[in-house]
Amino acid sequence: MEEVNRTITEMFLIVGFSDFPQFRVPLFVTFLLVYLITVAGNILIMTVIYTSPRLRTPMYFFVTNLSFIDISLISLIFPQMLAHFFMEGEQVCLFECLVQVYFFMLLITAEFLILTTMAYDRYVAICNPLRYLTIMNKAVCVGLAAGSWVSASMSPIAHTLILSRFSYCESHTINHFFCDLRVLFTLSCSSTSTIEIFSYILGSTFGVLPFAFIIMSYVKIISAILRIQSTQGRQKAFSTCASHLTVVILFCLSLCSTYMQPASAHPVKGSKIFALSYTALTPLCNPIIYSLKNTEIKNALKKKKNSE
Repeated sequence: MEEVNRTITEMFLIVGFSDFPQFRVPLFVTFLLVYLITVAGNILIMTVIYTSPRLRTPMYFFVTNLSFIDISLISLIFPQMLAHFFMEGEQVCLFECLVQVYFFMLLITAEFLILTTMAYDRYVAICNPLRYLTIMNKAVCVGLAAGSWVSASMSPIAHTLILSRFSYCESHTINHFFCDLRVLFTLSCSSTSTIEIFSYILGSTFGVLPFAFIIMSYVKIISAILRIQSTQGRQKAFSTCASHLTVVILFCLSLCSTYMQPASAHPVKGSKIFALSYTALTPLCNPIIYSLKNTEIKNALKKKKNSE
């Protein structure tokens, strides 16, 4: 226990983007704008859904969860990253890193599980439209969302406990803009083979299996849509799925580009660019995708604007 206590108080230096000093101000302004637009956009989506009676449906209940996750995810990373632009040499202890790792993994897992429940919602809506409100009743929606959050909160526990027992005898400089799990692997002189295997198992459970479920859902959804005789009906059905499918593709591609390869094959410096895709790009694009590709939200936004 004394060894663990001594380990979690070790100090680490987060480099962030300080290796680009000539771009400090432009990067700070850009990331600040991205953060403010992302938070404002997701709050707007949540507000419109909450204040529009026509949007109080299972689909938009899950969209609200998604917006909350995106706000939490970018708020977990960006304020600290922005502060590091003007606080060179700022250090954090391993305990703070572990807290960030835990909530980062929680939010990423929660987003994937919520996207999976949204795929199920779209499957029921298109393949069983007459029973939709019966199947996707309030209790079921709350249960699916609660189950996603509980599962997501439990999944990172083992990782953070294992990381807290690692010996960090190499450089204590984190060449990243947050405490990324894979970067901590590279700083440890303990064997990481066990936790890497565990990470792949966890990734399969909360990543590959949900993704396979999403794919199967959309195979059946597309098959059902193609059987619709009316062209207008097919277009309406496709439009209800387009936003969700776009978000799923963007989210999965950004994560797979980073985490579905061995840590040794992924340069630390390059991981900063890839990490921006799921910590900034996805939360930024989600409200844009749902506002531009979703007719109901666009109509609700216009109605809200006209009433002001």
